[in-house]
Amino acid sequence: MSDAAERESLARRVKAWWTAARANRNFRIGLAGAAALAIVDQASKYWILHVVRLPERGKIEISGVFDLTFVRNFGASFGLFAGGLASRIFLSLIALGVSVGLAVWLGRLGRPMAVAGVSFIIGGALGNLYDRIAYGYVVDFLDFSGLYFPWVFNVADAAINLGVACLLLDAWLTRDGRASRR
Repeated sequence: MSDAAERESLARRVKAWWTAARANRNFRIGLAGAAALAIVDQASKYWILHVVRLPERGKIEISGVFDLTFVRNFGASFGLFAGGLASRIFLSLIALGVSVGLAVWLGRLGRPMAVAGVSFIIGGALGNLYDRIAYGYVVDFLDFSGLYFPWVFNVADAAINLGVACLLLDAWLTRDGRASRR
């Protein structure tokens, strides 16, 4: 197949996907949910940075199980892959690629639990992507170390984990074909 024919074939497939995705109510709901979640994540970080001014305070003890603790996370989940500019670019590209890939899948999804899971993951990935681009690190501040949970995280991290849980639950519920596999 020639390059021109391959491009034309790809253009047809993209157009067919876009037509189907626009007609899929769950696609619009999922994208709206992802956008809302990214906005809530960024609003919580704005509040922590500019209203509470947690970077200046370091830590605010709330209770025996929960505190607000400011952490600059230069890596991915739980500080993995922390590094300099190359790590920041790599992690940003991963977040962008995962978000685009999940949005493509979202255009085909019909199961509410899977739509919710994908929406949470996209919203969380975009919330943390904004931090990486704007600050060079991800702003973390939710500290449940009183429950022996050693990591400090944020709303986006919680959403990503909730999204994975929703996808696992969806996979379990549809494992024997009882529900639509779509």
